[in-house]
Amino acid sequence: MQSLAMIENWPVPTAAAAVVRADGTVLGTHGDTAHRFPLASVSKPLAAYAALVAYEEGAVELDEPAGPEGSTVRHLLAHTSGLAFDEHRATAPAGTRRLYSNAGFEVLGEHLAKASGIPFADYAREAVFEPLGMASTTLAGSPAKDGVSTVADLVRFVAEVQAPRLLDPRTVLEAQTVVHPGLKGVLPGYGHQNPNDWGLGFEIRDSKSPHWTGTDSSPATFGHFGQSGTFLWIDPAAGLACVALTDRAFGPWAAEVWPPFTDAVLAEAGR
Repeated sequence: MQSLAMIENWPVPTAAAAVVRADGTVLGTHGDTAHRFPLASVSKPLAAYAALVAYEEGAVELDEPAGPEGSTVRHLLAHTSGLAFDEHRATAPAGTRRLYSNAGFEVLGEHLAKASGIPFADYAREAVFEPLGMASTTLAGSPAKDGVSTVADLVRFVAEVQAPRLLDPRTVLEAQTVVHPGLKGVLPGYGHQNPNDWGLGFEIRDSKSPHWTGTDSSPATFGHFGQSGTFLWIDPAAGLACVALTDRAFGPWAAEVWPPFTDAVLAEAGR
């Protein structure tokens, strides 16, 4: 895909990208797809997928208590537990605000480790990475932000999300459906959003503006971006997913180049 070559003009030392259809067909790649990049918050969808495997295996229930008083596994996945961004303290009652929280995913990891008897990094590897052949992916440290992976591995992940084998498709549909609709909140890097919609570990585009996806991305688009200059999105309306990884911290450069890149990918894939 010619549109993927746009990453060569990004002001980053290293970048790689790929586009995957809903049937798993890789439409194109660009850059070194075997290069391992820090994911930052793109770790969260991977952690969420592991949590959903734990749910289907019966290790946890989505509505069992986890985190601060009144919070559940579902609240932690949807950033509605009330926990602060990077502190393990509650700043709002559960379910009342969309408070984007690394701490929430760290509490989630601790909860799953206790419930399963397996360290979270090991659980993620055994439940998600090994079955999908993601041999270059690790999620040691914080489940919120310490993942490391490659474009080649994340191609396998977005193919799985679009045509699930590890999870019941109904569970994946729930993960991409808004939890606690109508909640306001801050989308990191993009300011206050009303509403600031989120599913189970996936951010949902809906009508957010500004946004890191494209102007032509459907409202159903879901995914995540990371402060390490990384993103993955899945657009069910287009039957398409895209992964782009870089090694430059997120900033104005990303807000400038990511949306037109996404629009070019959607336009080329649709032709």
